Amino acid sequence: MRLTTKGRFAVTAMIDLALRQQSGPVTLAAISQRQNISLSYLEQLFGKLRRHELVDSVRGPGGGYTLARLARNITVADIIFAVDEPLDATSCGGKEDCNVGRSGQSSKCMTHELWTTLNRKMVEYLDSVSLQDLVDKQRMRLVEEASEAQAALRMKPPAGAKITSALSA
Repeated sequence: MRLTTKGRFAVTAMIDLALRQQSGPVTLAAISQRQNISLSYLEQLFGKLRRHELVDSVRGPGGGYTLARLARNITVADIIFAVDEPLDATSCGGKEDCNVGRSGQSSKCMTHELWTTLNRKMVEYLDSVSLQDLVDKQRMRLVEEASEAQAALRMKPPAGAKITSALSA
């Protein structure tokens, strides 16, 4: 049970899009460059996202992609399921044939209910996190990084300034 790069890249690209769409449609080439994701891979992902009505495409000069819904109305689960990302912790894919006995008959393994419950909890969690939640966290992170950079610049001595040691006094 793990989230593959398909799901990770789709969520990352959607955050990038949501952060920048206020200036107009966002190109996949720009997302590709900023996020270091293959353009052809993004094209595949955004085709699926468009078919699931999570993004809209705008053709022509100045074209690109925009969110089809408000970011607060798109969940991480929506994005992951749109790109066909399986979220299944069971070894049988939910078919309840994870335990094959000597007779060749299959049945549920002893931990099947545990993994099924985990699947349900994962979906509940991912469905509780909106794209807007992730965008807000990213914006806060960018503000914090900018503040730290400014603080570091204030602490840096001016160019050409002599640094004297307390020992030479």
